[in-house]
Amino acid sequence: MSEVSDKKLTQIWGEAMGDLKDSIGEQSFKTWISRLQVVSFEDGVLKLSAPSNFIRDNVSSRFSDNITRIMKSYGCIVQSVHVDVYDNNNAEISEKSEVSKKDNLSGISVLDKRFTFKNFVVGKPNEFAYAAAIRVAESEVPAFNPLFLYGGVGLGKTHLMHAIAWEIMSNQPKKKVIYISAEKFMYLFIKSLRFKDTMSFKDMFRNVDILMIDDVQFIGGKDTTQEEFFHTFNELVDNNRQIVLSADKSPSDLERVEERLKSRLGWGLVADIHPTTYELRLGILQTKAKEYKIKVSNDVLEFLAVKITSNIRELEGALTRIVAHVTLVGRPVTINVAREVLTDLLRSNERFITIDLIQKRVCEFYSIKLSDLNSAKRHKSIVVARQVAMYLCKEFTTKSLPDIGRSFGGKDHTTVIHAVKKVKEEIQKDRVFATDLEILTKSLEN
Repeated sequence: MSEVSDKKLTQIWGEAMGDLKDSIGEQSFKTWISRLQVVSFEDGVLKLSAPSNFIRDNVSSRFSDNITRIMKSYGCIVQSVHVDVYDNNNAEISEKSEVSKKDNLSGISVLDKRFTFKNFVVGKPNEFAYAAAIRVAESEVPAFNPLFLYGGVGLGKTHLMHAIAWEIMSNQPKKKVIYISAEKFMYLFIKSLRFKDTMSFKDMFRNVDILMIDDVQFIGGKDTTQEEFFHTFNELVDNNRQIVLSADKSPSDLERVEERLKSRLGWGLVADIHPTTYELRLGILQTKAKEYKIKVSNDVLEFLAVKITSNIRELEGALTRIVAHVTLVGRPVTINVAREVLTDLLRSNERFITIDLIQKRVCEFYSIKLSDLNSAKRHKSIVVARQVAMYLCKEFTTKSLPDIGRSFGGKDHTTVIHAVKKVKEEIQKDRVFATDLEILTKSLEN
């Protein structure tokens, strides 16, 4: 069912609301869903209206999957959920970026309409990457090919990629844009091999005007996928089509990626997004608070900017929780209240230990290179260092076992499990080993 009458849609939505309440709980339903209005359902796109930016953003990021699943049970095959803000007359507040995705996006990955240049806060750590992204978005022919954005988790790489796509789709609507994660690219390629339909895959990715692939580090060690990506890359560049890529490391530092591919990834412009500064964090918080139309004192915003330094994603998450508290409880948030609401987040930021930091400390302690730690070498000293590093990652970070394994040259999660078990056994048997581990732990905590 790709289209229904307004009367039928209203009836279906009314029935679906009951299922949504059961699915997400009465409190969440009352806060986020109950005030939504259904607008239309055409060509797989379910359009809803929300009374505020805050509710729109939370419904889009947290409840789209629930809505899609429940509407499907009523025969509405929803491909994407669009939530817009309406004024009191129920007239849609249109923005330049609100362009139909289906015209030129191929429906592969859904763009987040919150991620535009308009709401990207620029500061010293990201100004170069931002300027490069603007240039690519505004150019009718490739300005840099490829544009390669890299930086840590939650620093704005994905935001800039979405913003580029929105800008191109808005100003150059005839251009065909594909935005996709590296993992999904790999999944679709493997699927095409399984069903002996590689020609359709090639046609999809080699006949676009702009190809954007997020988190390309995940093709490391995937030889067949790298081969296909290599030829896709060459085909697009030869035909003067724009490529935009992102990763957590620069092209030369990507692990288990072929040298010929690393070379091509560095052909164009490589732009680093550095960790945030206090000024940038405060600017982001002030901008987001204004979007939410909720008054939060500057003292509280400054407190958050000082205390939450890990990444922008956590910073915005903290503000969302603060705003939710204001909305639900209905009283102003002081610094003491912020401490109470964000106890867990503040604690984790006071001792923010990353996999990169652990690897660096372990390499220094055992006098080995990072490349050795992430390699397949089986020399005893390297194996011990690798197992210790994996154990510390399990103890001091919230990363999953597969994530930890990928950070060590694409190791399997079972390798991490074995490493953790081995280190625990050695702690009990070897006092010198236990002492060394204690010294390493203290170096991380200080």
